[in-house]
Amino acid sequence: MSELLDHILLEPSAEARATVIWLHGLGADGHDFEPIVPELNLPESSGIRFIFPHAPVRPVTINGGAEMRAWYDFTPHSESGSTADIEASAEAIRAFIRHENEQGIPTEKIVLAGFSQGGVIALYTALRHTSRLAGVVALSTYLHDFRATEAERTDANLAIPILMAHGTYDPMIPIMQAATSRENLIRLGYDVRWLDYPMEHQVCLEEIEEIAWFLQEVL
Repeated sequence: MSELLDHILLEPSAEARATVIWLHGLGADGHDFEPIVPELNLPESSGIRFIFPHAPVRPVTINGGAEMRAWYDFTPHSESGSTADIEASAEAIRAFIRHENEQGIPTEKIVLAGFSQGGVIALYTALRHTSRLAGVVALSTYLHDFRATEAERTDANLAIPILMAHGTYDPMIPIMQAATSRENLIRLGYDVRWLDYPMEHQVCLEEIEEIAWFLQEVL
């Protein structure tokens, strides 16, 4: 089995029966979304384990080649990212899914969540996964390569629930890019729930409340 990336593990007070694998954005790390877990106010009985992997450190072209934690390289004036990097990161997340399966968590009790770059990886991985996942939380993000997704998606995750949320003033990933991704996902038959908020490239309290409801519903 592939070696797991360094990560933060938050165990529930009750026995773990489900898992959320949550991926951070460019230049951040797994600690970025760790404080959100208590804000979700999930019932103690929910039994949800949270895993926050740290992306590998790599040079990022859009930031002058500076090395930082990133799920893939990103170039100026590009609406996408390096497919080779994205596939490598997806395989790292598949390793976490396999590990959770070995810990007794079935794939249908696993949610992939991600912000910005992390959301790209969550969507890419989930739609191609060979066994059914519980859902995807895609925050301030977009779908990488619609045509490739259409060709490579699996029947196992057809119509999977996807929660997409975005800031109307996002200067990093324009909301129209996210809205186009939403329409493409709906066209492919996915169950997309869309939320937008008057904010920039960030997460707000109302959004966290909606994520909590989503997780309780699908898990």
